[in-house]
Amino acid sequence: MNHGFRIGDVHIAGRVLTAPMTSVSDLPFRRAASRLGAPYVATEMVACDLFASGRPDVVRRAAVGEGLPLMVVQLVGREAGWMARGAALAEAAGAQIIDINMGCPAREVTGGLSGSALMRDPDHALRLIDAVVGATSRPVTLKMRLGWDDACRNAPELAARAEDAGVAAITVHGRTRQQFYRGDADWRAVADVKAAVKIPVIVNGDIVDEKTAREALRQSGADAVMIGRGAYGRPWIAAALDRALETGGLLAEPDLDARFAIVVEHLRDSLNFYGDALGLRIFRKHLGWYVENAPTPCAIARRAAKSRLCQMRSAQEVESALADLWKAAA
Repeated sequence: MNHGFRIGDVHIAGRVLTAPMTSVSDLPFRRAASRLGAPYVATEMVACDLFASGRPDVVRRAAVGEGLPLMVVQLVGREAGWMARGAALAEAAGAQIIDINMGCPAREVTGGLSGSALMRDPDHALRLIDAVVGATSRPVTLKMRLGWDDACRNAPELAARAEDAGVAAITVHGRTRQQFYRGDADWRAVADVKAAVKIPVIVNGDIVDEKTAREALRQSGADAVMIGRGAYGRPWIAAALDRALETGGLLAEPDLDARFAIVVEHLRDSLNFYGDALGLRIFRKHLGWYVENAPTPCAIARRAAKSRLCQMRSAQEVESALADLWKAAA
């Protein structure tokens, strides 16, 4: 049975989406997740003004590349003109869905009156939404939080206005901006957003396994879940979790040999995409997460291996050391 859903004219072939994550969901990561069956993986957050100016590192964040069954570009900005330009460029680059970021809590983003800071100014937020919807023929989605703080939990109202403006789906992280990532995600509060709109709602926050995914869906009534930090070092997690939700079974993660192949392929793709030196440097964060999730039962051994691997200066050294680590775990 096909248990996916639609965002505008795009069919999403599952109910577990992989979040846009700055410095994480680059093209090599998205290709790794897509190869492993993830139904939806979004780009890193793309700043519209820098995208339009052609700044190489920002253009690279929106890279389409090959091997992606679905192209989702997330845009962030404060000015309607730049947001419209970013949306047009994203569509021209091959984006099938364009997501607007109104959820990022980082100070460098909210300090520029972007991301979740826009939830403090819903009228301006709607001007940006109108600009993006008007600039593209592709479905536009919105990712946000419950509100700026507990005194301003305005997600249902903003979601309803966004739907009226033409937004095709809403993702809600179950925390306010002022919480950052502290405390527990409030999935029940997302139910208020679901009740306020007819378009699909995706629940996000603290979803790491089949138990949390099922509970988040139950409490929120959402159409799908989005996994963020739970995908660190686990690009297979969206596909595996989606299978568990479809079958009603337990989460089945890759075995020892499969994990090693995933790590090595991801490393090589990073080197090919960025070049050897930059590719290895950027891959180190992923390398650390892969090692943290490595099958060796000894936490001390994992920490020592992570420290050693992340200081290596050649990919060949890294591959050899990974092979030794996996062999020791066999």
